[in-house]
Amino acid sequence: MSRALFSLNPDLKRLLDEGYFVQQQGGHLVMREVPYVDARREVRIGTLISSLTLAGDHTRTPDTHVVHWDGDFPCHADGSPIQGISHAAGAFDLGHGLKATHSFSSKPDGGYADYHHKMTSYANIIAGPAAVLKPGATARTFREPEKEEEIVFNYVETASDRVGIGVLTERLINERVAIIGGGGTGGYILDFVAKTPVREIRLFDSDEFLTHNAFRAPGAPSLEELREAPKKVDYLKRIYSRMHRNIVAHDIALGVDNIHLLDGITFAFLSLDAGDAKRLIVEKLEAIGAAFVDVGMGLELDEGSLGGILRVTASTPEKRDHARQRISFAGGGAKDIYASNIQVADLNALNAVLAVVKWKKIRGFYRDLEREHHCTYTTDGNMLINGDLG
Repeated sequence: MSRALFSLNPDLKRLLDEGYFVQQQGGHLVMREVPYVDARREVRIGTLISSLTLAGDHTRTPDTHVVHWDGDFPCHADGSPIQGISHAAGAFDLGHGLKATHSFSSKPDGGYADYHHKMTSYANIIAGPAAVLKPGATARTFREPEKEEEIVFNYVETASDRVGIGVLTERLINERVAIIGGGGTGGYILDFVAKTPVREIRLFDSDEFLTHNAFRAPGAPSLEELREAPKKVDYLKRIYSRMHRNIVAHDIALGVDNIHLLDGITFAFLSLDAGDAKRLIVEKLEAIGAAFVDVGMGLELDEGSLGGILRVTASTPEKRDHARQRISFAGGGAKDIYASNIQVADLNALNAVLAVVKWKKIRGFYRDLEREHHCTYTTDGNMLINGDLG
């Protein structure tokens, strides 16, 4: 990814061609081995880090003139600080293994034209005094990184790093996620999970994607696509593989003969109907130590309007006892509110949102003060209730 990005963009390629030790890490552009003078008038090396604004795989004009710096505060040749670039000091964890001790601000008239302009301007300011004390000291080392960062996306994920949550997003990178059931709610779950750097996403559903599915699933299929009657998992994979590389589609219903396909899963979303298959899946997930979230939605048409309840039940290795009482394994019956097949896209999406938020809370991405493992949303009254606190 890094090599391709540099070859496609003249400003990045020029940095390499001129000998700067630069690479892309997550949503950052990194320049390493920049010489500078410290307060003791010793020449050392540090690292410049800039956010990276992209349109696909093409750079845009830098969105900020600020950069981060990993190293002591750089000084003039006499050991006095270069105060003209001072901005902020602290311990910055930028994610992707990047840390910084300072941020700098130096904005030329009209801003920076491109990333070559931005990075070389800062490098010249910082490295200039080093060349005075140590002739020949330069950031142009003519050396490249030995290896590239592995990513699961087809293009660079710049959203997290530009808002400073890259270190939180990294908490999801080792996840192998199963989404069992690709109907309305399952499709929206995939939409949200595919935008995270999870290592793998496995989809399970044996049904076809038909016209009625189009009106409760994310996206907008064409008439030609609907005529093909593709499997739901194949239809969804075709869309989301444009973004996430590691999506595996299984057009099957999980059962005794193939339950091993869940081996290696670390987290699962269950968005399928009640039945013996669900019981088998839950038992398997518990056996392999995987956490999971089960979702349910029951709506009823009464006196000319819809009303009902959305449910999200979480189960983790630390708390399992409540799940069997909350999750329905035998569908049907007048008293089973979740047996209703009425679905509307907005509530499918809301159910998916609640499930994905709970997953991220379990993994420490979001703050989780109550540690609830069961949640219901009632449409009438807009009531959200937590239960089974951890």
